[in-house]
Amino acid sequence: MRIAVLADIHGNVLALDAVLADLNRRGGADLTINLGDCVSGPLWPRETFERLEALDLPTVRGNHDRRVAVDPADDTMWASDRYAQERLTEAQREALFALPFTLEIIPGVVAFHARPDHDEKYLLDAIVDGQLVRAPLAAIQRRLKGLACRIVLCGHSHRPELIRIPHGPVIFNPGSVGAPAYDDDTPPAHVSEQGSPHARYGIVTLDDEGPDRFETIAVDYDHEAAAWQAEQAGRPEWAHALRTGFMPRSSGQGSV
Repeated sequence: MRIAVLADIHGNVLALDAVLADLNRRGGADLTINLGDCVSGPLWPRETFERLEALDLPTVRGNHDRRVAVDPADDTMWASDRYAQERLTEAQREALFALPFTLEIIPGVVAFHARPDHDEKYLLDAIVDGQLVRAPLAAIQRRLKGLACRIVLCGHSHRPELIRIPHGPVIFNPGSVGAPAYDDDTPPAHVSEQGSPHARYGIVTLDDEGPDRFETIAVDYDHEAAAWQAEQAGRPEWAHALRTGFMPRSSGQGSV
């Protein structure tokens, strides 16, 4: 069985379409799962929502899906969430909020956005010198809260990771489809950087007669068009991230 794993699209419908085309060239998948943070960002929130709605993928709710749906549109709202909220209908926002927090997509394979008990805290990552890095194994084990399964699929950090917990599950983060870097000024302030503009996704192959296989795939697409869209929305730091996979230093724009 082949499971395609998408995460953190963030309104980048160009990157999403490129990933879907690449998956089709590779023979498709038996199941495609979306790990949330679908539309937040200064790009194409409405178009991305409509594309995902047509695909009707099993999808878990990310922290930005929740924020776009229910956060008040005031001075405390993150700019990317406000941009998406203003461009979605009430029904679309309600649909985002109604997404499940976690899914067991097949027996033994569990999907959620960030952690099994929280949509905005990192599972596999720690903050060191203002950068996301791999967290100590003991910390990851504590954050799993004793979750018993074969495979965990998660996103949120935008960093591709694959970790096998001793006597526990394999945890797979495919990286971000649509936002290759971001900064978060929530203390302690930090950045996440994939290091290139590629759209990323994953394929998990389950084989009853052999070992499971995990692939992280990076797909080139018209990131310059996405960067231009971010510039038109007044988000030059997003444009820089989309072009390079890195954040400009001292961007100071807040989360994603």
